[in-house]
Amino acid sequence: MNQELLIKDVKSHKDFEAFASFPFRLYKDNPYWVPPLIKEEIETINPAINPVYQNADAKFFLAYRGTEIVGRIAAMVNWIEVEKVGKNKVRFGWYDVIDDLKVSELLLEKVAEFGRIHKLETIEGPVGFSNLDKAGLLIEGFEERNTMITLYNAPYYRDHLEALGFSINAKWVEYEIKISDFDSSPEKVKRFSKVIMERYELSLLKFNKKQDILPYVDQMFELLDETYNKLQTFVPIQDYQIAHYKSRYFRFIHPDFIKCIVDSEEKLIAFAITMPSFTKALKKINGKINLFNFYYLVQALRKNNRASFYLIGVHPDYQNKGITAIIFYEMQKLFNKRKINIVETNPELEENTAIQKLWKNYENRLHKKRATFVKSID
Repeated sequence: MNQELLIKDVKSHKDFEAFASFPFRLYKDNPYWVPPLIKEEIETINPAINPVYQNADAKFFLAYRGTEIVGRIAAMVNWIEVEKVGKNKVRFGWYDVIDDLKVSELLLEKVAEFGRIHKLETIEGPVGFSNLDKAGLLIEGFEERNTMITLYNAPYYRDHLEALGFSINAKWVEYEIKISDFDSSPEKVKRFSKVIMERYELSLLKFNKKQDILPYVDQMFELLDETYNKLQTFVPIQDYQIAHYKSRYFRFIHPDFIKCIVDSEEKLIAFAITMPSFTKALKKINGKINLFNFYYLVQALRKNNRASFYLIGVHPDYQNKGITAIIFYEMQKLFNKRKINIVETNPELEENTAIQKLWKNYENRLHKKRATFVKSID
């Protein structure tokens, strides 16, 4: 006899630990799922730590069958999005379930209830609290590992959502780019880089240590707003979020992997942040950093043939003017120096063709697609 499904609110620290740990059991035998750091997952959803709650509300739920956890979900309202952008939606994220449609149905109904309480019209996900969080259900590329800042899920998640009346709202694409040796790299990129720098009186900033980067971080986030504010998923980045992400990700950044371009007045007009791939290291660490496995993160920084693009921003006044040739010229030199031959892109909205033009001069493979799903709240 099947035991009854029960949905419980996540309230205690023990509940939050169970919430963050559930995917580790669900995907323990999956070679493509790359685990997050449990401590960071808990800190992200903890109102006492994540400043996003200054402009957001959230509830977290666990689905039980008997004493066994069989699913989880978060319901979130980003009030900047609702009140300033005018999108009356409740977000859902941290969506993980066994292959049982009833589990998904009950969890998503909890999200819908949260939306009704706040008089919202639609439900959309999977997303995080803001644009800076992981987003998008994997719909192609199930035999590819996720990166440190992307999600992985089984194919049946999409089946569940569509069976429950959800439809695709936005699509993202991800590319794997092959980096050849410098002599074999596209001549067009090398030639244009110098021409564009001289034409627009631009300069490249070089950072020798992490502290050199700090004066430009705020400008980078401002530039992100200017780069992406016309896209359908845009929500303005708040100052407290910038401070939070500085503290959270700064330790992973190496100055060599940040390229900033300024104009004649020293104003930032473009930047790119890449990192060595932490995918293999995170797989070995399996959610917890200690004195013994910290070694794997250090090795990922020092010796790695793969890298990941994380953030790219180009001021609208300089888009479609060849600025990307400069970025790639400089990245090419860095990757060759460090013997990196494969680079993965961050998810890019399918409609964001300006960013996708970056990869056209290189051998590339569209290896993953993801989407957010939306439904009207009855």
